Amino acid sequence: MNLTPLKDSKIAIIGLGYVGLPLAVAFAEKFQTVGYDIHGQRVDELQKGRDRTLEVEDAELQAVLVNSPVALEENKKGLFVSDDISAISSCNIFIVTVPTPTDKHHRPVLTPMIKASEMIARVLKKGDVVIYESTVYPGVTEEECVPVLERESGLVFNTDFFAGYSPERINPGDKEHTVTKILKVTAGSTPEIATYVDDLYKSVITAGTHKASSIKVAEAAKVIENSQRDINIAFVNELSKIFNLLGIDTQEVLEAAGTKWNFLPFKPGLVGGHCIGVDPYYLAQKAQEMGYHPEIILAGRRLNDSMGKHVATEVIKLMMRKDLKVIDSKVLILGFTFKEDCPDVRNTRVIDIYQELKSFDMEVDVYDPWADPEEVKHEYGIDLINNNTKQNLDQYAAIILAVAHKEFRSWEVEASKSQVVYDVKGVLAKSKIDSRL
Repeated sequence: MNLTPLKDSKIAIIGLGYVGLPLAVAFAEKFQTVGYDIHGQRVDELQKGRDRTLEVEDAELQAVLVNSPVALEENKKGLFVSDDISAISSCNIFIVTVPTPTDKHHRPVLTPMIKASEMIARVLKKGDVVIYESTVYPGVTEEECVPVLERESGLVFNTDFFAGYSPERINPGDKEHTVTKILKVTAGSTPEIATYVDDLYKSVITAGTHKASSIKVAEAAKVIENSQRDINIAFVNELSKIFNLLGIDTQEVLEAAGTKWNFLPFKPGLVGGHCIGVDPYYLAQKAQEMGYHPEIILAGRRLNDSMGKHVATEVIKLMMRKDLKVIDSKVLILGFTFKEDCPDVRNTRVIDIYQELKSFDMEVDVYDPWADPEEVKHEYGIDLINNNTKQNLDQYAAIILAVAHKEFRSWEVEASKSQVVYDVKGVLAKSKIDSRL
């Protein structure tokens, strides 16, 4: 097995988003690292030392950046960012961190992984290792991606080149549990490669690693992590609906139940983003291909996907109880990203609240200081309003706190006879609101 010694390795990170960039920066502190992305605008901003996802501090990024492949070679470490495939041609380890979305019918879309594999195959050499981090169902690496690498490169799997899998574990917006501080699962296509991949990640992951027995085991471990969270959140979301009918405050019930040492502290809410709101469909798809219909996984998804409409319906009921006009009324939604203190708007379920309210001919404003207005306009067709909103809250018949950004927690909002206040996240004082999940 003609592998490049780890200390001499040159690493290519394919995809520089929320997952790829932090990983590239971590590796760049010890290895020659090339960050590759197909989006020229993204490459330009990173070359200038700025990360708009806010996952990496600008100073941290600038500390490892080099401006040319020559400088990378001279320094023996650092990060060179490019959208030119020739920049990764001399690398021996390729790590794929592209997204794995679903289509409008919730079917897995493997196109980004297939395209990344085709590109890597054009520069793949004997002794190279391709590691996938994208969340997938068990079998994708060896049954979908490896055949592409073989076909396009003309090389033989596990003879000329090798594969690994190490599922991404990153929590967007979390500055405490960063990429190097979260234990990493690793796997390889042979026992020797499994050790090679594990040693590679051990060199930068201070939290340690767990070497799985096979790539399929590692793939399955990742996809059930998010499926488990999805199901648990679906359970408390269902409890929220039940307790609302009973006139009981869900948050108070959970606080009381949480006094038992082994009660799981999940809270109701919207479930979006690129992981929890998507990954269960990958496992469900594979199960259905094998002839099994996954009842609990899909039931959890259906319930969580219904919560945006549920919130909108509850707000309208509250307005009607106060004899407030619904049609043509103005409503303010605070927050649009899929989670607090993070600019990521991918698969945000706040859009479900917005669309349901709009279906009642309501005028809906959305304010989010973290979201990129251009991205929101491009992806969802919504024009975010500016920050003058805080001084003009009286114009709204209803205010919905949808995302618990730190900025909103200090806002002086209070329900009145002429205004409904609904707290999706349960962070406002109970005395100041009409209702919450």
